[in-house]
Amino acid sequence: MLDLLMIVFPVFGLIGIGYLARRTGFVSERMGEGLSEFVFTLSVPCLIFRTLVKAEIPEAQPWGYWVSYFAGVAVAWVLAAVIGKRFFGIKGVSGVVAGFSAGQANTVFVGVPMILKAYGEEGAVPLFLLLAVHLPVTMTLATVLAEGRQASPFVILRRLATHPIVIGILAGSALRPAAPLVPSPLWQIMDLLASAAVPCALISMGIALHRYGMKTGWKLPMVISVLKLVVHPLVVLLLAAYVFQMPPVWAGVAVLFASCPSGINAYLFAERYGEGVALASSAVTLSTVLALGTTLVWLYVLGIG
Repeated sequence: MLDLLMIVFPVFGLIGIGYLARRTGFVSERMGEGLSEFVFTLSVPCLIFRTLVKAEIPEAQPWGYWVSYFAGVAVAWVLAAVIGKRFFGIKGVSGVVAGFSAGQANTVFVGVPMILKAYGEEGAVPLFLLLAVHLPVTMTLATVLAEGRQASPFVILRRLATHPIVIGILAGSALRPAAPLVPSPLWQIMDLLASAAVPCALISMGIALHRYGMKTGWKLPMVISVLKLVVHPLVVLLLAAYVFQMPPVWAGVAVLFASCPSGINAYLFAERYGEGVALASSAVTLSTVLALGTTLVWLYVLGIG
C-alpha cells in the first residue's frame, strides 16, 4: 500500500497544492490561466515531441490497443447519455456534454504525470500513441454530435491541426529521421521545457478545480464519475488483458489512461455551446476528487507498486 501511495501522492499532492494556493489567495486566477496556457502550448507538446522522436515505435499498428480503449469510451459515453436522458431529462448538447464527460479523460493534467510515474519511460510509447488519437477522436465526435449536419469538416480539421498537442504529435512523428542531426544544446532546451510539464500541469489543475467547483446537484455527476473511473477502465482491462492479450505495460497504460477523471475539455466544450456548463464543471470536480481513491485500486489491480 505504501508503494501505491508513493505513486499517487505526488500527483494528487501537487493538485492539492494548486487548489490550496488559489483557495487561500496565495496565487491569482490569472496565474493559473497562464500556467495552464504554458503547459498546453509549450511544455506538454515538447514532452510529446521529445518522446516520439526518440522512442522506438512499433511498425505494426496495435489495433487491439485502439479497440480496447475506444470500446471503453463508447460504453461510458453511451451509458452517460442514455442515463442522463432517461432519468434526468437532459437532451441535446447537454446530453453530449454528459457523454463527453464520461468518455473523455484528463490526459494532460493527470494521465501523463500518473502513467509516467507508474511505468516510467517504458510506458511513454503506448501513452503518447494513445494520446495522439484520444483528443482528435473524442473532440471530433462531440462536435459532430453537438452540431449535427452543421458541423464543418474543414473547421474541425483546422481546430485540430492548430492544437499545440496535435502539432507536437505530428512534428515528433515526422522528424524522427532527423533526430540524430539535432545539436545537443537544442535537446537540453527541449528537456528543460519538457521537465516542467508534470509539476506545472498538476498545479494548474488544482487551481482550475477551485475555479470550476461543484455547480449543480451531485447525482448525475456521480453517475458520470462512476462511468469514467470504474466502467471505462474495467471495459478496457477486460479487452486489453483478456481478449487481445496485450503486453502488461500496454494494457496497464490503457487502463490507467481510462481511469483518469473527466477532462477540463468537457467544461470548455460546454462553455462554448452554452449548455451543460454546471454539469461538466461538477463532473470534472467530483471525478477528480474520487480519482484519488479509484486510482489506488486500479494500480493495485494492475500489480503496480
